[in-house]
Amino acid sequence: MQILSPDKKWKDYELVDCGNFEKLERFGKFVVRRPEPKAVWAKSLTDKEWEQMADSAFRQGAGFGKSGKEDSGTWINKDSMQEQWIITCKVNKLDFKLRLGLTSFKHVGVFPEQAPNWDYIYKTVKELNMEKPRILNLFAYTGAASIAAKLAGADVVHLDSVRQVVTWARENMQISKIDNIRWIIEDAMKFMKREAKRGNRYRGIILDPPAYGHGADGEKWKLDENILEMLACCKKTLEPANSFLLLNLYSNGFSAIVADTLTCSVFDNIKEKTFGELVLEDRFGKRLPLSVFSRIKL
Repeated sequence: MQILSPDKKWKDYELVDCGNFEKLERFGKFVVRRPEPKAVWAKSLTDKEWEQMADSAFRQGAGFGKSGKEDSGTWINKDSMQEQWIITCKVNKLDFKLRLGLTSFKHVGVFPEQAPNWDYIYKTVKELNMEKPRILNLFAYTGAASIAAKLAGADVVHLDSVRQVVTWARENMQISKIDNIRWIIEDAMKFMKREAKRGNRYRGIILDPPAYGHGADGEKWKLDENILEMLACCKKTLEPANSFLLLNLYSNGFSAIVADTLTCSVFDNIKEKTFGELVLEDRFGKRLPLSVFSRIKL
């Protein structure tokens, strides 16, 4: 099992400190303070130091409801803070930009722990050694994984059910000075069932589903109930050889072994596999686990 974190050479991101159910992060020139349920240990810096360093702090509503969904909240900003700003993701072979912004659900437009997955996507698309392999990015959010695949020479299909998020992803493509990503606003399961019926195939599928969600027309998504069916659809649409699937999971109840067992239970012609956790490490060496992944090559 692998434990991966972003390369320390990434100048525009740093987990400064974490603890007491919060994290203090630097995105470019701004430092933000956000709730973090997994940071159950003590902070290394003092409360005063956190207050001095943070340009913006998120104040959550009632916390997490019974469904596990996050309640919205508000940001408390210093005068220096901007509502939107741009960071550069320049690590290894990747070099692109992302527009960040303060949302009511504490997100800023990027999940920095995903940087090792971006590297994997770029490297794996290159290793396919073919012109414009078709890559599908499901639950694609603001598009960092789509951009990584595009920079590697892929023909990318980017799908998310939220129109505003797809607009955000398109903006990230434009400021990164690339083009020709195909945008789809639709329920992921509905799309995959239709692709399977049509016999459409992809060389790579990136699958990053939330624990809970809704499709463009109100369709309900619940990870533990729907993930097996989704992977079955992926099997029907993934090329049976010289292809890859990357599954990333954020649900607190799913371990890396669950992710690995899931993919292995569906795909029977796996030539190579890796699985593990994506973590962020702060200045003091504390490691914050945030998601689990399974990667397979056919």
